[in-house]
Amino acid sequence: AFHPDHKANGRFFVNYNRREDGATVVAEYSRQGRSLQAAGEPEHVLMVVPQPYLNHNGGMIAFGPDRLLYIGRGDGGSRGDPQNRAQNPQEWLGKILRIDVDRDRPYAIPPDNPYAAGGGRAEIFALGIRNPWRFSFDRETGLLWLADVGQYKWEEIDLVVAGGNYGWRIME
Repeated sequence: AFHPDHKANGRFFVNYNRREDGATVVAEYSRQGRSLQAAGEPEHVLMVVPQPYLNHNGGMIAFGPDRLLYIGRGDGGSRGDPQNRAQNPQEWLGKILRIDVDRDRPYAIPPDNPYAAGGGRAEIFALGIRNPWRFSFDRETGLLWLADVGQYKWEEIDLVVAGGNYGWRIME
């Protein structure tokens, strides 16, 4: 995901799964002239999310029209979300997260995030997600549309709003 001011600041963000332990990492890099290099030593890691299983890692990241970084997180895998992570506001898995990469290090919490004042992980924007395949912001309205992978019968397209619960694992 290229920072909204990438042309001027060269910053961009990558989501990947680490080979050694399978954890999902969000890291910042920067462009230096025509080459790419880590923005830290050896990279500037913003977030590490342990993955209990090898599937449902989600991982799309994008900047919204509010200039905040949105992060899709799958439920961590296995059939039926056996640890009920998607409904647990204390877990990052099964969520859409939203952070501010322009304030504080490694990031700041937007004050209007649903759990910014408590009751859950402050980074959570929406919960109840199974495996967010892709999402996009409508260019005209700024609305966030999400494609979430179903388990047996249904795929979802959701209009994501702050504090929304999209039902996984209660329903598909």
